[in-house]
Amino acid sequence: MECKFVPSVCSYCGTGCGVLFEVVNGKIKKTLPMKSHPVNQGKLCIKGWNLHEHVNSFMRLKSPLIRENGRLQKATWNEAIQITADNLKKISDTYGPDSIGVLVSAKMTNEENYLAQKFTRAVIGTNNVDHCARL
Repeated sequence: MECKFVPSVCSYCGTGCGVLFEVVNGKIKKTLPMKSHPVNQGKLCIKGWNLHEHVNSFMRLKSPLIRENGRLQKATWNEAIQITADNLKKISDTYGPDSIGVLVSAKMTNEENYLAQKFTRAVIGTNNVDHCARL
């Protein structure tokens, strides 16, 4: 039996709490707070304590899905990204860039939220970006 502790950052919100995953035979079994981490200093909220359950959930998507003939089908990342890009361009060309909006999440890191707003403004060309924390 191989057991190791892998440091990471909690993915439940943008706070950035340090966690240690207990990994047994390649599978995350437990989440522990990282005592030396400057953000959470050995503490975790209830979501953080149960992060391993989210990671191991049988309901978690492990590959992109695309809709074909009304049914969701597994796709490669390249296929899913290309379809998304094509559809965003089509909508923008037809109705204008302000017809598109992007909603980001507290489950994303601050850096991911920043990149999402840059993408929304610089690539799509709209200021229609919002965050779920405002809801």
